[in-house]
Amino acid sequence: MMFARAAMAAVSLAWLAVPAQAQQMVYEGSSYGTGTGKCSGYRMSVEVAVNGSDVRGKFQQDGRPQRNFEAKADASGAFKTEAVVGGGGTMAVTGNVGPNGGAVLLDGYCRFSAPLARRQQ
Repeated sequence: MMFARAAMAAVSLAWLAVPAQAQQMVYEGSSYGTGTGKCSGYRMSVEVAVNGSDVRGKFQQDGRPQRNFEAKADASGAFKTEAVVGGGGTMAVTGNVGPNGGAVLLDGYCRFSAPLARRQQ
């Protein structure tokens, strides 16, 4: 009986010693473009997944191929990187994420400023 209690206590303490895994949060948003020419008619959808400080995102303009980006968020949830788009060009990707949402700005041939809402998983 004494051995069983000691074993259960050891298992309980071992469980408490395991670090909690960060839960991935996923955010979604969309925006129409701003800028010159036809930009205001272009719609961009964005999805951002955050796991700890790792930020992985994908965006897609209606009728165009999907593009991806990766970044590291700082302690405040802000991130900054570049994404490769068609023709060898790039778009600057900046944003911030937090427990209740965030925002992302895609700045290249047009600007897309999309608020992000946390998606229920």
